[in-house]
Amino acid sequence: MEQPTATRKYNNDYAAWRHQPVKGIYILYQLLILCVRIPYWAVLAVPRAWRPRKSWSWMRTVQVNIIRCLTSISQIVGPLMISPSYLALVPGIGYHGVWVEPLPAESVVGQLQVFAAAARLSPVKLPGYWVHKVGSTIELGAPLMPGEKVAYLLHGGGYVRLSAHPSDPTAGIARGLLERVDSVHRTFTIEYRLSSTKPYKEENPFPAALLDALTGYNYLINTLHIPPSDIIVEGDSAGGNLALAFTRYLVEHPVPTLPPPALLLLLSPWADLGTSHAYLGSSYYTCSNSDYINMTAPSLSLYPIVAFSGPFGLGATEINRYISPASTFISSISFANFPLTFISAGGAEVLRDSIRTLYQKMAKDMGDKVRYLEAEDGVHDFLVFDGGWHEPERTDTLTAIAQWVAESS
Repeated sequence: MEQPTATRKYNNDYAAWRHQPVKGIYILYQLLILCVRIPYWAVLAVPRAWRPRKSWSWMRTVQVNIIRCLTSISQIVGPLMISPSYLALVPGIGYHGVWVEPLPAESVVGQLQVFAAAARLSPVKLPGYWVHKVGSTIELGAPLMPGEKVAYLLHGGGYVRLSAHPSDPTAGIARGLLERVDSVHRTFTIEYRLSSTKPYKEENPFPAALLDALTGYNYLINTLHIPPSDIIVEGDSAGGNLALAFTRYLVEHPVPTLPPPALLLLLSPWADLGTSHAYLGSSYYTCSNSDYINMTAPSLSLYPIVAFSGPFGLGATEINRYISPASTFISSISFANFPLTFISAGGAEVLRDSIRTLYQKMAKDMGDKVRYLEAEDGVHDFLVFDGGWHEPERTDTLTAIAQWVAESS
């Protein structure tokens, strides 16, 4: 087996300026600087040769720079906005919120039971959110119509930020599926627990999110009695990592009351939290100018990985198949008996090479049961951007997903 060659050290300097009034002053300073940077980026993007991708539009080039800047600021001061959490159900118009009872203890078996005991974790009661097609008259909890599929969504955010709430940026994926996939009339998201570590409180490491993903699935299967054959499990970014771990658990440790879903949809999945793809010449480096996330900042980029790995340590991110299924340091990993899978990636995203590795590993065991689509000019998790600026990649990918769902029915 290959061994990790890179060493990583977390210096607890994430969100170093998170306290007021320093936080407010720094944000104000950065906004003022941004007023200068935007015109600079706008002028710099006029010649196509100076854009990260010559095929990119002028507008996309400027927008990616702005998002990258805001992402960098959040690493210095912490989250720029407060997201809903698992502690409360947030009501609103245009969606349905429900409380979901904890996963039964008898459903936590095998390795998950060992992981949970080591991290001193157990299932908890969680909020969940339903979103229906525009104009739908389906009542909350109503039985499925003939041919209908339910999309069970696991949101991204590095396991440390964002939310399942319909106001979250990742909700653009739910809107896209509802708009483009004819058989999907409603989506459900579970507000899984987010991980954190120093300088914040150390809580909810792996496998908290996995327990919570199973909690939401148990609600669909055993409370609403939705057949697993009619469920599409979708995960984007860290949610894709979670969807893979969720599926692996159901396949490797069969629980009679929790059969695996029929379809697995992975959008820009974060499939390697270790260092096996962090080498010069990889997309971590070659796509650093064409993506809005940064995987090479030595300490700041480690925060979500340290928070998520918790008591298992960074070593687990190199060799644990539940955490880094695409790691090339894992010499033997099986995807046998996984459901039909569709993987989407952006050709301009830093995770591209690790996602390609994931596809190759899955195809080795699954053959044509796994499908891969790479949008050449797509950035990380581009399906969340439903404002029209990441076209035609977003529409083309959603159209391909809709066709895949139809063919799989």
